[in-house]
Amino acid sequence: MNVRTLPTAWGITIVRVMAGIIIFWAGVEKFQAGGFPTWTRSMANFGFPMPEFWGAFIPLLELIGGLLLLLGFGARWVAILFIIEYFGTGLVIKTRAAPPFGGWDSMRIDLMLLATVVAIVLVGPGAFALESVLTRRSRDQAAVAEPAASS
Repeated sequence: MNVRTLPTAWGITIVRVMAGIIIFWAGVEKFQAGGFPTWTRSMANFGFPMPEFWGAFIPLLELIGGLLLLLGFGARWVAILFIIEYFGTGLVIKTRAAPPFGGWDSMRIDLMLLATVVAIVLVGPGAFALESVLTRRSRDQAAVAEPAASS
């Protein structure tokens, strides 16, 4: 059977978009569940240092960062922040906590998202990333302007 294969940029695009949706929605849910005060209490209960900082940072990172991943704008930089988050939640918090907020069933999504954001850092955001479109457009405009300037 001959199956046509798409370029790799399409594969990482699907992964990036889905991760963006999942992470963005996790941020929305944090705000629906009480926002900063509730998440700050959770971070304190998990034993995180500076729970006030993390209680604001994590919901904002997931909301804004998830949207940026979804759009593919600054995806590699945002993915670095998510590596730190998912390393902390997936490997530090959830390995010590009991189910339903810890253990394998709780941490597997964090580990999958950790693998996803590592892939985005390593290979980039893929096709249809907003940053690629903007970079290509500015490069095309510069190429058009260059011959006119040398005439």
